[in-house]
Amino acid sequence: MDTEIFDRAAALLPERLRGELMFLDPALRAGAEELRLYCGRGLRAVLETGSVPLRGSVGREDLEYVLERASRSSLHAVQESLRQGYITAPGGYRIGVCGAAVVKDGEFRGFRQLSSLCIRIPRQVPCVPQELAESLADKSLLILSPPGGGKTTFLRDLVRLASDGGRRVCLVDERGELAALSGGIPQFDVGRNTDVLEGCPKASGVEMLLRSMSPQIIAMDELGAAEGEAVLRAADSGVSVWASLHCASPEELARKPFPRQVFRRGVLIRREGGKRIYREVDIPW
Repeated sequence: MDTEIFDRAAALLPERLRGELMFLDPALRAGAEELRLYCGRGLRAVLETGSVPLRGSVGREDLEYVLERASRSSLHAVQESLRQGYITAPGGYRIGVCGAAVVKDGEFRGFRQLSSLCIRIPRQVPCVPQELAESLADKSLLILSPPGGGKTTFLRDLVRLASDGGRRVCLVDERGELAALSGGIPQFDVGRNTDVLEGCPKASGVEMLLRSMSPQIIAMDELGAAEGEAVLRAADSGVSVWASLHCASPEELARKPFPRQVFRRGVLIRREGGKRIYREVDIPW
């Protein structure tokens, strides 16, 4: 079993807690999706089938240690990301943060105290059927699922297939999770013809790529209202846009702010019997 990606996530933890993770069966480590640390309570590993409690108590100093290590001892450099409730560690490990908030003039400014962390474990999983990839290649597309459903993994693999198939793909990787650049080199396989723009807000990134990189496809994770105008501009320029969106039902999709005139097709990801099922749907479905 390949546990390397899990072990890198475990390396963010203090040695005492890291040792507890090594008691997990290698098969569980290879399939773990998240590590969750709860101040004053404990540590849990989240698997496809549920979460597993582990030995060892978690203190606030442990949470602070993880953020210091994830930011390479430069928390001041990730304050803007932290104000959005997360930071991204090298390798594409997104760390969600909760705790006592600091709010000034009605705006969230950061955390006074930490209470819990969620370390998401990114994986390179070939999951897109070739025939589905071919049918979607020249269409704007929404990838839909509830949180944790596998949207990022699916999008990454779809980008890889399109890029290796000869299409010019540009990836707006705002949080550094899709390609996980290190020294300018993607740590995940996103294809031979993929340009990666990391750390830039998605709306600004789309505009930059349209001006400079002549893309055929622009891909991004977690589409929001702020990207609406940029997505419309890309579509008007003849560029296909691929984006993920948190969504579990047609009713929920109807409430989401996105440019409906751009997206006519989607891929709905659902878990059935412990496996992810991918279904192509019309928008709205």
